[in-house]
Amino acid sequence: MLQIDNISLPVGSDEEQLRRRAAKLLGVPYRDIGVLRLVRQSIDARKKNDVHLVCTVQVSVEKEDKVLSRCSGGRIRKVERKPYRFPAVLRSSDRKPVVVGMGPAGLFAALYLARAGIPCVVLERGRPVEERAQDVEQFWQTGQLSQSSNVQFGEGGAGTFSDGKLTTGTHDPRIGTVLDTLVGAGAPADVAWSHKPHIGTDVLREVVRDLRLELIRLGCDVRFESQLTGIRQTDGQIAGVTVMTETGPYDLPCDTVILAPGHSARDTFTLLQDLGLPMERKSFAIGVRIEHRQADISAAQFGDYWKDLPPADYKLSCHLPSGRSAYTFCVCPGGQVVAAASDYGQVVTNGMSCRARDGENINGGFLVGVSPEDFPGSDPLAGVRFQEAWEHAAWAVGTGGLEPGQPGPAAFHAPAQTVGDFLAGRPSQGPGRVAPTYRPGVTWTDLRRCLPGYVADTLRDALPLFDRKVKGFAAPDAVLTGVETRSSSPVRILRGEDFQSTGLRGLYPCGEGAGYAGGIVSAAVDGVRIAEAVAMAQQKG
Repeated sequence: MLQIDNISLPVGSDEEQLRRRAAKLLGVPYRDIGVLRLVRQSIDARKKNDVHLVCTVQVSVEKEDKVLSRCSGGRIRKVERKPYRFPAVLRSSDRKPVVVGMGPAGLFAALYLARAGIPCVVLERGRPVEERAQDVEQFWQTGQLSQSSNVQFGEGGAGTFSDGKLTTGTHDPRIGTVLDTLVGAGAPADVAWSHKPHIGTDVLREVVRDLRLELIRLGCDVRFESQLTGIRQTDGQIAGVTVMTETGPYDLPCDTVILAPGHSARDTFTLLQDLGLPMERKSFAIGVRIEHRQADISAAQFGDYWKDLPPADYKLSCHLPSGRSAYTFCVCPGGQVVAAASDYGQVVTNGMSCRARDGENINGGFLVGVSPEDFPGSDPLAGVRFQEAWEHAAWAVGTGGLEPGQPGPAAFHAPAQTVGDFLAGRPSQGPGRVAPTYRPGVTWTDLRRCLPGYVADTLRDALPLFDRKVKGFAAPDAVLTGVETRSSSPVRILRGEDFQSTGLRGLYPCGEGAGYAGGIVSAAVDGVRIAEAVAMAQQKG
């Protein structure tokens, strides 16, 4: 096939217009274009009076070499799609691998092993996504939290209650097979070619369910409400795990464990530390969610074209003279700010949007990078304690000092402040034009009460800089809701070139919680990578 890059089209163009434009660039009649595959589509809004689509396509034509020889300029080249191939299976153990965690890393590790004829036992401390969604909705409505089935824990992982974004900064060749698998499980076809693909939390829940059903069809033993609480080893080799259920604990013998715990599995991190397994602190980011009216941001980004285009987002960053950096993260057009705590006594925010992105507001993480030098202590869990300290502070401010474990009308209320008041250094008394979407509710206050001083200062200094890039970003009635602490895992579980823990053979740390990914796609890719390593390991049980 021939690939044509950077085809410019007016906003609203359809496939026929794209096909005719491709034919013109190739110098062939329109009818000579056979298969046309859209590879990438983005919006060029650098000039607000000339917003247009930019497409990359692959097409089939007869006598490709002759057609290509007439083309110049470097925009057209011959390409060959190389389908992903799982490696030859060398594993000889008769024991099923155990996968801990059903976020994207665990799901894809189990799925690709099962497709290769190696069904797994899959353990998930939370509940199936259908029941989990009900638990989360009850939490948002009432402040009644299930500590094992919430935004952080349960089938699908933390990304299930997000925007379902599939962007990644990596260029791993496995990305294509991950996207194809998601589309095969019900994700919209455009995630394969959109410049900023997203599924939406509503559709993503259906995709997660379908992936689970495929696991079961392939012979996997999927066990919900089953939490890893112990690891047994013999001579440096994993020999079994202890699993806690509603009816009590049991021992599960195994020689291979893929550990994909998610970034909030603090009890699992403590378990590993107690076992002496090598871990290290790692950098992450904390801050707030910033919320604007979607129409204002779309108009700022797309000018007069904004009503004819999907809801706009943004991606902003800056490095300040203080040495600190601020950036936006996990932006959710037409979405809502959500309560994402996993225990009482903590307030944690995140963002979420449905496939349609049709809400009144847009929100995004507005964060400041922190490093191990900022954490209290030098042990591997110092970053966890740092997160907890500010989540507890947000609970105290948001709930008015409500005792953890004693739900009341203000349970899990989050501290909030308008941008105008934040810049002026005064507590907020209520909202302006932008109504906060966070449930169960917000407490208007001064966010400096629950953020490190250097984080608050960095956010304050970044606001006018970001406003120059997106007009209205620092609008006085934009809403800041705190705190966002779980941008990524605060630890890395060390693994070697064979992807096994450097302290325990047969244990494969995997995904975002283990410190090796930063989103749905990169976590899924790491799951596939670990599945390959397990399949090729010649270890007898």
